[in-house]
Amino acid sequence: MKKTIVPLCILSFGGVMAYEFFTHRPIIEPHVTQSTPPAVTVVSVSPQDYRLTITSQGVAKAKESIELTAEVSGKIMALHPDFVAGGFFAKDDILVQFDASDYDLAISQAQAQLFEAKRLLATEEAQAQQAKTEWKTLGSGEPSLLAMHQPQLAEAQAKLSAAEVNLQRANLQRRRCELKAPFSGRIYSKSVALGQMIRMGDKIARLYSTQTTEIRLPIDTTQLTYVDLPTKSLVYREGINVMIHADLAGEKQQWHGKLIRTEGVIDENTGAIYAIVAVNAPYQANPPLYDGLFVSADIEGKTLHHVFSLPSRAVNASHHVFIVDSQSTLHAREVNVIAQENNTVFIDKGLEEGDKVVISELDLPIENMTVTLARP
Repeated sequence: MKKTIVPLCILSFGGVMAYEFFTHRPIIEPHVTQSTPPAVTVVSVSPQDYRLTITSQGVAKAKESIELTAEVSGKIMALHPDFVAGGFFAKDDILVQFDASDYDLAISQAQAQLFEAKRLLATEEAQAQQAKTEWKTLGSGEPSLLAMHQPQLAEAQAKLSAAEVNLQRANLQRRRCELKAPFSGRIYSKSVALGQMIRMGDKIARLYSTQTTEIRLPIDTTQLTYVDLPTKSLVYREGINVMIHADLAGEKQQWHGKLIRTEGVIDENTGAIYAIVAVNAPYQANPPLYDGLFVSADIEGKTLHHVFSLPSRAVNASHHVFIVDSQSTLHAREVNVIAQENNTVFIDKGLEEGDKVVISELDLPIENMTVTLARP
């Protein structure tokens, strides 16, 4: 009996305990988590007119730059007072003077030959006139050219012409003893000194003009629609406004220039067309626009009328933006991007005035999702 009753009692007790635990267990109520709409930053857009600017870089170079070479041989007798690297000079200033003694002597000899040729011609003319008179008086038939002194007269005339040419050549060589500046400018470098013997063709100095500086600027073919570059003529009459910038003397400096022409071809290596910007009187500016200075240029482009501007990040790769309506609901809208400048895009279609466009990042934008507007 003991072996039967004890197990039954244990089973009964376990069943009672299990029943009590099941009937008095805690009830867990389901809890629904409320999701927070993502916060976005928006900007209210309105159409405006914008003037585009094309940015490029280049090096300022003098429009005129030459190697000054000797046209005669001789000793250098005098130099311009500022005949040093960096020295200024004006147009027609005498930069170098050679010893002209030999050339003065050549002029005297040429003049003597000219006087001799004139005397010879006068003698032949007189003899020809005398022969003509005598033939009319004593001669008969047709006279020979030699009897009329025609060959002698032609020879005398030829010698006179040669003497005149020799004198012109001697005077030209004498003038070349003075090397004059072909323009106003500066001396980049010099190769001679006072008293030095120079042969014809030797390099004297390297000069560059200070009247006009030109800057060669590459413009990418994708930017050609943003600026009115010439198509039929390579030269502008009025030019396009260009602002030149450079860091100089620890400060940001600027100069005004004009885009006056293009080189007219696409560079096969860079895929760019090169525009030429001219800056007049660069050394009269404060500070001067130095030759060889690396500069940045802002070229005045076309004016876009009635367009919307947005940060580039607001437009995705498929040219869609996200609009937040009055119920804080998100909507995707396709737009037409007509230009891009730095980090700004310009849109002419797809937006309406007053639209609130999302300009912040959205991890997973979904059409008709609810958003909140972030505080500025």
